[in-house]
Amino acid sequence: MKSLVRLIIAGAILYPIISIVVSCSEEADCSLAARAMMQCYLYTIDPQTRIVENDTLDSLTVTAYGTDSVIINNQKKVHDISLPLRYTVDSTKLVFRYSKTKTDTIVIHHTNTPYFLSMDCGYQMKQVITGIRHTRRNLDSIYISNKEAGIYGRENIKLFY
Repeated sequence: MKSLVRLIIAGAILYPIISIVVSCSEEADCSLAARAMMQCYLYTIDPQTRIVENDTLDSLTVTAYGTDSVIINNQKKVHDISLPLRYTVDSTKLVFRYSKTKTDTIVIHHTNTPYFLSMDCGYQMKQVITGIRHTRRNLDSIYISNKEAGIYGRENIKLFY
């Protein structure tokens, strides 16, 4: 009988505490609201066999053209990169710096379409690549493999060196 009374008293005390904790822990799941990134992988074509192979750059710094924004700062052994696209305009201009004297400039044209995610998470931007121009100092060519930038790491462009 004493154990039943203790159980009822413990339940009466713990029930309000558990109810408050559970009701306060309801937060919006905005994990899908991460910023979409353009995923790039580096490749080379063997001149003798004409076979496409993965490539690695010894060093790479990527900056936003005309700003002091450094996106990648002297990263070593680079074989893939994630790059943001601008929200406010329909093109993003990036400077790839391989050394103090070697650079390439890439201009990515894209569309920005806002969409409503939820009241808690707000709006997100859908970005679709429509075209790419680039210099050819070190970079040979670029191939668009998937036009929509996303959050899941799916390859968007192939950079051929």
